[in-house]
Amino acid sequence: MAKKVIYLFSLVLVLGVTAGVTNGGSLWGYYPINENDFDDYSGNNHHGTAVDGPVTVLDSERGWVVAFNDQPSKPSRINCGTDDPSAGGEVSVSAWIKWDGMNGNWQGIAGKSFQYEDRRWIFQLRDSDGIIQWGGSDQDNLHIWSTVAPKVGEWQHVAGTCDGSYSKVYINGEIVGEGPGGFRPDAAAEANVTLGFGEDRNDYDESFNGVIDEIYIYSRTLSDNQILDLFHGIPPSFTQADDPKPANGALHIDTWANLSWSPGDTAVSHDIYFGDNFDDVNDGTGDTFQSNQNATFIIVGFPGFPFPDGLVPGMTYYWRIDEVEADGTTIHKGNVWSFSVPPKTAYNPDPADGAELVAPDVKLSWTAGFRAKLHTVYFGDNFDDVSNAAGGLPQGVTTYTPRGPLKLAKTYYWRVDEFDAVATYKGQVWSFTTQGGVGSPNPSNGAVDVKHTPVLAWSPGVYAASHQVYFGADKDAVKNAGTASPEYKGTRNLGSENYEPGKLLWDATYYWRIDEVNNLNTDSPWKGPVWSFTTANFLVVDDFEDYDVGNNEIWWSWKDGLGYAAHGNEPAYPGNGTGAAVGDESTPSYTEETIVHGGSQAMPLFYDNSVLKYSEAQKTLTYPRDWTENGVGTLTIWFRGDSANAAETLYVALNGSAVVSHDNPKASQIATWTRWNIDLKAFADQGVNLANVNTIALGLGNKKTPQAGGSGTMYFDDIRLYPPPLEPAP
Repeated sequence: MAKKVIYLFSLVLVLGVTAGVTNGGSLWGYYPINENDFDDYSGNNHHGTAVDGPVTVLDSERGWVVAFNDQPSKPSRINCGTDDPSAGGEVSVSAWIKWDGMNGNWQGIAGKSFQYEDRRWIFQLRDSDGIIQWGGSDQDNLHIWSTVAPKVGEWQHVAGTCDGSYSKVYINGEIVGEGPGGFRPDAAAEANVTLGFGEDRNDYDESFNGVIDEIYIYSRTLSDNQILDLFHGIPPSFTQADDPKPANGALHIDTWANLSWSPGDTAVSHDIYFGDNFDDVNDGTGDTFQSNQNATFIIVGFPGFPFPDGLVPGMTYYWRIDEVEADGTTIHKGNVWSFSVPPKTAYNPDPADGAELVAPDVKLSWTAGFRAKLHTVYFGDNFDDVSNAAGGLPQGVTTYTPRGPLKLAKTYYWRVDEFDAVATYKGQVWSFTTQGGVGSPNPSNGAVDVKHTPVLAWSPGVYAASHQVYFGADKDAVKNAGTASPEYKGTRNLGSENYEPGKLLWDATYYWRIDEVNNLNTDSPWKGPVWSFTTANFLVVDDFEDYDVGNNEIWWSWKDGLGYAAHGNEPAYPGNGTGAAVGDESTPSYTEETIVHGGSQAMPLFYDNSVLKYSEAQKTLTYPRDWTENGVGTLTIWFRGDSANAAETLYVALNGSAVVSHDNPKASQIATWTRWNIDLKAFADQGVNLANVNTIALGLGNKKTPQAGGSGTMYFDDIRLYPPPLEPAP
């Protein structure tokens, strides 16, 4: 409950700019539910009035919540006035619910409706199975359905969004239903917006059978990421442009595009950046600035518009919208979005390039290249033969079944050439390995930014008794190497599927191959595919990807205030005497696996400065300890806070006592991933020998002059050391 109170207080601060704004503000109503309190905390005065028995009750997980009376012929609900959040053509609803299951009736969460034939919109659970219905009137078929129902007896976050013609339903931040759907703008004008009940009438029994908390109603379509943020307790900000079309990362199958977006609430115009280089668009350099305009769309790749000669197949394009307020000087920098035009060559192979454990009776397929008409397939077990093949018979379909069945534990290669009625475009050579072969390379095939002291690992095939390891910087040499070649690095017995190549060069690509050997099998050895990875052009202090349960738990490396029990040869650690706690025992790795900056894991750090006055987690370094290697001069730390966090100073400390604090004293409340760049000279000036850095610590509060403060949760990822010049922050 305490967290909820802090969250409410911080939300009021966040909404201070928009409090009382009813024309143009996207948040129509916010109902946090406090004791005997159904007021709207958005500042828009859409306060709720209890009708027929909704009461607030204390919940062990969420504090005060509202329970509804589902007695027959006594529709319990909260009326929030007749003002329509969907008046502008869009609406979104978000709430936490815990329902007690079906009771033979429909169960409303929110709505503006009198009945099914006079309904503007409704968000409710179906009487037969709890499936969510979202949208407008039944007879106009404007609503959509979720594919699954919320779980009974568990707190679930549910949400619905509608842009007037297309709707989505979410459970716990994931889309569980979407499709054409809208609402009737001429319906139910005098109906109250209701909570805990779908209709504004007294002769229905459709009250919610359970409890509801934290209800948001928006007069705009929230994006997928904004719904996910709400699930994580982060209210979205509407100062930035959002909802890009084409969607971020989309494949756009044309040589021109109409780019559009949803504007920030306070924007009066938009600065538009567009180009084929991420850094230039992000930095606004080169010729990427296109215009400042009032319209929320721009056409590219068409005569008379930017890129008049058309977009190029196979290229990725980047764009950014900065929102400009009325004063002309307040500008909210947008995120960099991207879309790609398909190449003229075939792409999206299935099985994917480098796939493992492929069935011997596999059927190959791919996506045709841009405007391709015919396709020629080459297939075999020798890379060079497939790469050099010519004169094949073209076909009109995008599938191919090899003669088989194929052999087990064997690598095969294939290539698709495309013809678009003008020219032939030679395809890339793809590969896959059939079931029984070596697989699961770590680093993964094609990985970038790999540490300079990696441990290569793989999983053995079903026939292997040992493994021959080949490694080097020349792809062809590794591909063709035998046991007499310098690329041969020895044999590993079954159960020792790893190889340490030593310290590698910066920003260099390496290749490796694992052949499986079993002298009792006449097919031995089984030659493996050639894998590759590229080392980083920076030093990795910690990317948090190696921590797991049982072997390398994160709090064993990042020592916090809780400590840990004895394990292996390591004695118990009592904790460092601060209010920090790292890790998340609810995930398979004990790290954060959803809110991450890069890779698949990040470090969550809970801080509580109310008693112990500051919170810190410290890691003892083994490598890198020389922070002068290759001329590195900048420490970068990616962090993300939460608007609900108590404002505390964020700091990093080296060798125990050299401390640098973030410039923003409220950095703990920054709710987006943010890169913090620190000049290493700031530590050297405090006496740190940068050639021998022993420890690094991350903390919240004032380490040198501790004083009581608040609590919250921070996330950290990708701690690195860069040489100059530092890459621009995305």
